[in-house]
Amino acid sequence: MWHARLSRAHGSEFDPLLRAAGGVILGKERPIRLAVACMLAGGHLLIEDLPGVGKTTLAHVLARLFGLDFRRIQFTSDMLPADVIGASIYHRQGGEFIFHPGPVFSQLVLADEVNRATPKTQSALLEAMEEQQVTVEGETRPLPRPFFVIATQNPDSQLGTFPLPESQLDRFLMRISVGYPDRDAERELLSGRDRRELIAETQPMLGQEELLALQQKVQSVHASEALIAYVQNILAHTRSTPEITHGLSPRAGQALLRAARAWALLDGRDAVLPEDVQAVFPGVAGHRLQGSDSPDGRTSPEALLRDVAIP
Repeated sequence: MWHARLSRAHGSEFDPLLRAAGGVILGKERPIRLAVACMLAGGHLLIEDLPGVGKTTLAHVLARLFGLDFRRIQFTSDMLPADVIGASIYHRQGGEFIFHPGPVFSQLVLADEVNRATPKTQSALLEAMEEQQVTVEGETRPLPRPFFVIATQNPDSQLGTFPLPESQLDRFLMRISVGYPDRDAERELLSGRDRRELIAETQPMLGQEELLALQQKVQSVHASEALIAYVQNILAHTRSTPEITHGLSPRAGQALLRAARAWALLDGRDAVLPEDVQAVFPGVAGHRLQGSDSPDGRTSPEALLRDVAIP
């Protein structure tokens, strides 16, 4: 039986931040919470959706609220890796090469429409995400801390896209979608102020050092033996389901626990509940499961969760 102190909190220190984001991104509480949890967990975020539903706006708002240095990279098919990570340029006056850092040297990088770039350019960004550093002409240069990538991509059905391979998708802690707003939220969007004006007026609610401290705090959120067993059962179920080509790896299990800890912290709790795992599982697992899009929905993340009993 789960201890009584683990009951859902009525509020937390993050409520003002979530409300501020929700004032700009209308009617999208769940995507906002998932994005904030991803950042608290220290992970990178992939947003897959149609153009015009608020992917870029969400990234802008998070950068403002967390007080992060922000750069946007608009990916195109003719981009080169140097356009992302930078390059050394020869200066005749000094007779030497001087490194000019690219936009990846920012605390929050918005990689807009990342699947419109060629695989070579995608790899330059994704290697920086994995290593938290870049190597140019033999010299290794660390990226700033904290460092996040929020990448957006259009559905693969759209023309001019280069799908990210599974090994690169795995570097994103979560993949989420924003979706169309409901009727009330859309009406407010249509009749309200321009979102860019609201973003410009948004004030930071956390500092960089506070964010780094919160990331450390996430790691200390307690996961009981029963909770870890529940996560293991989920991993095992994905590996034994015939329709799924490759089940979740141990690294995916670590990502799931990290995201669940962040979700619990968002609720003001110091221990993880099974409901936390269930809340983040679709975002963490959806892009890691091959063969999980069967027409009957039996292998969707939500269906897989229903087949695993809570200890």
